[in-house]
Amino acid sequence: MPMTKNKKSEVVEEISVSLDNATTVYLTNYSGLTVAQTNDLRRRFREAGIEYKVLKNTLVRRAMEQRGGFDEIFPHLNGPTAVAFSQEPAAPARVIKKFLKDKNIERPEFKAAYVDGAVFAGATLDTLAALKSKSELVGDVIGLLLSPMSNVVSALQAQGGNIVGAIKTISEREG
Repeated sequence: MPMTKNKKSEVVEEISVSLDNATTVYLTNYSGLTVAQTNDLRRRFREAGIEYKVLKNTLVRRAMEQRGGFDEIFPHLNGPTAVAFSQEPAAPARVIKKFLKDKNIERPEFKAAYVDGAVFAGATLDTLAALKSKSELVGDVIGLLLSPMSNVVSALQAQGGNIVGAIKTISEREG
């Protein structure tokens, strides 16, 4: 049964809300998965806090056009498409990679990903999965910022000890 115009408008609005709430959008080809595999994949996405839906390409395109900035991903909106919406750029890639490895299958096929304005396609799934999460990056930056500070403090303490020792030695010679 075809969707009514009102239902299509509702779905486009839902997709728009999902796009507004996500910094990352993954497109996958889910065809060839069994019902059990599809349910398992959806469960894994849900456990990772990722919204994963099978959507019509035309409705996804319409929502993306309304929002703007997704032009580069449009060529990948063809064939059977399931969309993952996430805040973490690497999270969907990790779920997909683990699913493919655990099931020893080739589906879902990664089509493309939109990550903070950049589009990744083709064989970039491994690269995306290797990205650090936002919290990991913040931890790295804090570590880098604290590292030079502790080095400076240590150097000052060491130099201070050397200066005090040098002054004491000089004063003893003159005294």
